[in-house]
Amino acid sequence: MHQILVYADSLTWGIVPNTRRRLPFHQRWPGVMEGTLIADGRSVRVIEDALNGRRTVWEDPYKPGRNGLLGLEQRIEVNSPLSLVLLMLGTNDFQSMHEHNAWHSAQGIGALLRAIRRSPVEPDMPIPKVVVIAPPPICTPRGPIAPKFHGAESKSIGLAEAYEQVARELDCGFFDAARVVASSIIDGVHLDVEQHAKLGRALAVVVGELLPAG
Repeated sequence: MHQILVYADSLTWGIVPNTRRRLPFHQRWPGVMEGTLIADGRSVRVIEDALNGRRTVWEDPYKPGRNGLLGLEQRIEVNSPLSLVLLMLGTNDFQSMHEHNAWHSAQGIGALLRAIRRSPVEPDMPIPKVVVIAPPPICTPRGPIAPKFHGAESKSIGLAEAYEQVARELDCGFFDAARVVASSIIDGVHLDVEQHAKLGRALAVVVGELLPAG
């Protein structure tokens, strides 16, 4: 069986835009991806590690534990053996309390990739392959989260291109989620249930091409 770790934030956690509710696993994109792969005859288990507000490498000044770099190596160790890690972070790097741009966030992704590769896994267990997923561009933030993401749509311009360059430099996979989905028109940041379904099916194709049959 192939184990796949999804390391991500609220776009993957499945928050329902403009609420604090959560979509069930089978409607979140990791669940859609797992179900699609299993239906295609693949033996897979998807492990979600999605934390609301998680950044690439920075802390949230108001909520502890949102620095994605802290503890990542141990998460790889805990969940080993892993065949693949899907890394989808960056949106929260552009919250209004930060002055980051796409280049900064891409450097954060690079730091996460290096952390995964130095994980202290057991000698007979593999360092997993990684696919960096660029989240869809932030639209104009709306509703309760608007102050938190004020200005994020301009600060995050060029994120997919910056991620793709880092992925290429560090020899890992890359997927631009904007190829298949857009941020919710409800809040401008998260994914609607229909977008989860589209992303899950698209990533099942990507993952299926990376993993050996069976």
